Amino acid sequence: MKQVKIAIIGAGSGIFSINLIKDLCVNENLKDARLTLMDVDERRLDGIYSMCVRYAAEINHRLDVSKTTDRIEAITGADFVVNVALDYGHARLREGWRVAMEHGYRFGGSLHVMHDEAFWVNFHQLRLMESIAQDVLRVCPKAWLVMVANPVLAGITYLTRRYPELKVVGMCHGFNGTRALSEALGFDHDRDVRFETSGVNHFVWLTSFQYRDQDAYPILDRWLEDGGYEKYLEAHRDDVSPAIGPKSVDLYRRYGVFPIGDTSTPGGGAWGWWYHAEDEKQYQEDPFTWYEGYFKRGEKQVQQIRDAVDNPDAKMTEVFSTLASGEPMIPLIESLAGYVAQPVVVNVPNTYEYVPGLPKDFAVEITAMVSERGIQGIHMLPQPKAITALTYRDRIAPVETELLAFQTGDIHMLESLVMMDPWTHSLKQARELIDAILDLPCNADMKAYFKAED
Repeated sequence: MKQVKIAIIGAGSGIFSINLIKDLCVNENLKDARLTLMDVDERRLDGIYSMCVRYAAEINHRLDVSKTTDRIEAITGADFVVNVALDYGHARLREGWRVAMEHGYRFGGSLHVMHDEAFWVNFHQLRLMESIAQDVLRVCPKAWLVMVANPVLAGITYLTRRYPELKVVGMCHGFNGTRALSEALGFDHDRDVRFETSGVNHFVWLTSFQYRDQDAYPILDRWLEDGGYEKYLEAHRDDVSPAIGPKSVDLYRRYGVFPIGDTSTPGGGAWGWWYHAEDEKQYQEDPFTWYEGYFKRGEKQVQQIRDAVDNPDAKMTEVFSTLASGEPMIPLIESLAGYVAQPVVVNVPNTYEYVPGLPKDFAVEITAMVSERGIQGIHMLPQPKAITALTYRDRIAPVETELLAFQTGDIHMLESLVMMDPWTHSLKQARELIDAILDLPCNADMKAYFKAED
């Protein structure tokens, strides 16, 4: 079997790159892989490169690793191109949030304003995704483009429509939220639990939940009623916007399936908005504090790399452990490279109606069987009709409108997108927000792009 080459674009990312590198190093099937790390931030690139080399050496892993600031150099000869790049930094994201809050917006609305997939972020991210896709088709057309950076939902939907010849797949770790639910119930997740989650990225639901071959939902119901849930809440009373908390439990009781991962956390837009229109505290909701913690963890991770790299006596395997992260990217690559066939959760077009009731040309998050033959989606169980309806209203309609705006440059489409946010009360408010965002110096190119149709 030939040596596999993997290129990571945006390798200076503190969290994703560490997990990718760690998972690659502990994977026996990929022990001879070639890895190229690429980032435009040389300081971060040097840090992650040094960490990678030392980590591999400590576990005697034969990893051929190189680094570059040149994207074309990185992907030349690649079998897999993994995009974890953020073209629009957190400082600019937060500045946009400040502007949005001044115009009456708050967390819990849509993914396209008070969220890290805000429309001004996604504009730059979609441009970057498209330019990487074009480079892949030109330089290494047989390679798989593995999209980890957000917006996965809009990005995979757009790229698969625009470039049908591109081998592209989106990845997200949100399905791992099933582990937390299993542990809360006292289940051995790996040994005794089988599950199915499906939907669209950041909006997935637990459609099947089995414990030792029996339906686990009745067990969950008893846990919620017999005091187990109250004990769990007491133990997690200091958690903010938890994935298993009053809001997620209320959603389960309301719709009959449990929200998984970021479906109802700030990472998924803090959906649904109505929990934030009332007293957030009764639902243990505090999206602002949640995001502050998220940003601090990322900064801490980057600093942790720097500190470890600057200390010649530090053991990378002690700082970052040798356990697999649970991220799906390396298992996906392992399977596509032909080493093992296995199920992997992926984001792909709903071409064969893997999720019943959703559009065929829209990206869905499903389980697929992955092997050297490619990615073969598995048909998921139907979702409750109420969930399907909410998916159209809160995920599909906004993304379709956003892509129209991105493709046409029509500012009226941007206005329509902002009008979909529940905190928008007038067209005037939407226009004022857009004008204020476009007037930020960091969005000058975006301002030049969008225009009203004659």
